[in-house]
Amino acid sequence: MSTGTDATPLAWRDTRKPLWPLALLVPVLPFVGWLGWHSTGGAWAWWLTPMVVFGLIPMIDLLIGDDRRNPPDEAVRRLQADGYYRWLTYLYLPAQYAALVLCCAVWARGELSWLGAAGLVATVGVVNGIAINTAHELGHKRESAERWLSKVALAPTGYGHFYVEHNRGHHTRVATPEDPASSRLGESFWAFWPRTVRGSLRSAWRLETSRFRIRGRSPWTWRNDILNAWAMTLVLYAVLVLAFGPGVLLFLLPQAVVGFSLLEVVNYLEHYGLARQRIVAGRYEKVDPRHSWNSDRTVTNVFLFQLQRHSDHHANPLRRYQTLRSFDASPQLPAGYATMLVAALVPPVWRRVMDHRVLAHYGGDLGRANVHPPALRRLRERRRRGRQ
Repeated sequence: MSTGTDATPLAWRDTRKPLWPLALLVPVLPFVGWLGWHSTGGAWAWWLTPMVVFGLIPMIDLLIGDDRRNPPDEAVRRLQADGYYRWLTYLYLPAQYAALVLCCAVWARGELSWLGAAGLVATVGVVNGIAINTAHELGHKRESAERWLSKVALAPTGYGHFYVEHNRGHHTRVATPEDPASSRLGESFWAFWPRTVRGSLRSAWRLETSRFRIRGRSPWTWRNDILNAWAMTLVLYAVLVLAFGPGVLLFLLPQAVVGFSLLEVVNYLEHYGLARQRIVAGRYEKVDPRHSWNSDRTVTNVFLFQLQRHSDHHANPLRRYQTLRSFDASPQLPAGYATMLVAALVPPVWRRVMDHRVLAHYGGDLGRANVHPPALRRLRERRRRGRQ
């Protein structure tokens, strides 16, 4: 299986090392927006962050293209141990919280038009939604400090249960009908959203309470990873309400929905229609590079700590982002996550772009895909017409 590894491992160096700090640009953008708003009074300034993330970054991605180079195996241990990469994920959190406090202060002043207020919610929602990706990177590590920092990054969106469900639920059931975070062929994002939000919450609670009950203990303890993560959200919101007044809740709640919805739309595109097949004794086959959609777009991978190299992440969840590899066997998205996310919000566009790619991945065999049951008849009819 080809991975595009550099042929001279001893001379290999990470040419993107100076670029990784760009991942910290996103939580800095609200401050740029504030400067624009403060100097011009224009509501447009609070839309700067979404415009950069979903407009400028996809355009630069298109111009720069892909980077499929992988670190050689001999360089992985050195890369894993390099604290430079680790500190970049740590630094996202103070910038994230500083942006949140700034925007709460702006909201509390009550000087925004409805357009500016909506932009402020979208701005902070994007920052905290992308912070969930940082939480994702930190939460997979063995170090307890990084695991706690993962919960800190999740607190502004109130999505602390992701810490449990993603690591112990999604990674076990990925690319199967039982996984609420794996979208199905023919399922729109708007149908997926309530299923994954509700299903992930229920699954997380079952997993965490089972962990305590197996030991004969009550789950109602501060050691419960869901309860202590949610407690962080309650403390954070309480502090912000004390500082800026109860009206700030009208800002905090919608930005949280925007933030965790950004996570869920990423979940939607990462495994769309892909399925692990059942083998002996009804078990599912082992997760491999065929079960995640990947993208090697250079810029989005820098901004998302290589989340787009998702196949290697599922095969090796403890690998740090700087060492993740691209595989030829992985199905490839036609663009980076920032572009595909926008497409996912428009179901006809998404189906036109992605449905035929899922079928091509399975050689036209609809029975091997993870299909949304209500869409089965429509997909069969489309396939039949395509053969005529």
